[in-house]
Amino acid sequence: MTPVARSAGKTRGPRRWWVTAGVLSVVAAGCITVGLSDHRHPLPGPVAAPHTLTTATVPPVAVVPVVARSTPVSLRVPAIALSVPLSTLGLNPDGTVQVPTNDIEPGWFRLGPSPGQIGSAVILGHVDSYQGPGVFFQLHALLAGDQVQVSLADGAVANFVVTAVAVYAKAQFPAQQVYASNGSSALQLVTCGGSFDTQTGHYLSNLVVYTSFVSATPATAPAAVTAPVTAGTPVRI
Repeated sequence: MTPVARSAGKTRGPRRWWVTAGVLSVVAAGCITVGLSDHRHPLPGPVAAPHTLTTATVPPVAVVPVVARSTPVSLRVPAIALSVPLSTLGLNPDGTVQVPTNDIEPGWFRLGPSPGQIGSAVILGHVDSYQGPGVFFQLHALLAGDQVQVSLADGAVANFVVTAVAVYAKAQFPAQQVYASNGSSALQLVTCGGSFDTQTGHYLSNLVVYTSFVSATPATAPAAVTAPVTAGTPVRI
């Protein structure tokens, strides 16, 4: 993945967007780099077998999300010094998931839940291009327990904790596991990984960071500012 002006779009509901997961192997198909057009090789992404990379596990936190649907506007991952704005992504005309057009800005899949809602929110980003590392180049370095924070347009912040990092061959990409709801609130970060095929210009695998919701910082309304009124000054209401 090489796979914000934001418009939230209408919620399609779990039925619509997880059914779409059946064709979401596009996440793999979307890992196309532009390097070969210039006869250059993109920087290598993380190489690992298609299994969970982290051995530590974080028990699910029994927290009922209270985050209202709102467009995510920025992503922060302190462990890898990542703090970036977010774009929004939908579907291509053929029903596959769009991937970001910008290597340094990831995108939220807007047909799923927004971060902090019940269900699996998904953010996709590029690992690199022929120009250098992409926004998700360091995702492979995350460990169970690392923090992920998403700021929403309404001012709320949804806080997540990494539970696992996994790499899958494209043919085995678990679309339903990544996109479908399991009854709790989760956020998945998706990029490319594994070996790079110079003949096709594609990575052979996808890397997924799985996280679970832990808390939310609620949106705060700005304090009202009252202008002083002096005698004889007309007041406009």
